[in-house]
Amino acid sequence: MRKPIIAGNWKMNKTVAEAIDLAQKLRILCKGLQGVEIVVCPPYTALQSAAQALSGSSIHLGAQNLYWEQRGAFTGEISPVMLKDVGCDYAILGHSERRQHFHETNLGVSKKITAALSHGLIPIVCVGETLVEREEDRTFSVVEDQIGGSIRPIIRTRREPIVIAYEPVWAIGTGRNATPDQANEVHTFIRYLLQDLFGEEFSASTRILYGGSVNPGNIEALMAQPELDGALVGGASLEAESFAQIVKSSIRSPNGS
Repeated sequence: MRKPIIAGNWKMNKTVAEAIDLAQKLRILCKGLQGVEIVVCPPYTALQSAAQALSGSSIHLGAQNLYWEQRGAFTGEISPVMLKDVGCDYAILGHSERRQHFHETNLGVSKKITAALSHGLIPIVCVGETLVEREEDRTFSVVEDQIGGSIRPIIRTRREPIVIAYEPVWAIGTGRNATPDQANEVHTFIRYLLQDLFGEEFSASTRILYGGSVNPGNIEALMAQPELDGALVGGASLEAESFAQIVKSSIRSPNGS
């Protein structure tokens, strides 16, 4: 059975002091929890402080992005080497906000995935359609294009673990979310696509998260779906109590329920 992951994307929120406070609260609220992997992704300025606050706990640290070069004249960027040095285990890559506001492409995301894997970071690769694309019945073709363009060139030659996060763009930060059935439908499509592209073993072991206005009120219904392996949480990850409740509600019993 795939172990669920609950990852909190703090986005451009939290000062260093606020990040330390949140990390310390999560450390207490999530202490001793089994059967779920917890990841928090603070802004760059708070990574080191959060790492120190979480030291010795089971909560993993992640970054919200990276650049594919190790070092050099790339003003404003951060390398996978720097992220590993500060204690990161994960990196969110290809988030729709990066694609929308900073014009990231499948090729760029692919290069970032390669860099992450080469330096021992587990990429959380985001895919998802806009509202217009869903209304035009293009959800599957968009997701297939994003996975084919960003992941396929890499997994052909290597088999390190990756995580995929399905985030319908129309549900991110809007208060709307895909119904559990809608989410599971796309997750099932992704699972079969991975099988077709990379084989049954890779498909069966890859964890697929849902993201898009996940909160304590909808996480149980989402996690009841067979192909959902966790969540990439935005706004609800900024409050310790709500994020901890999402984490606790995601833990599945040994029989998979």
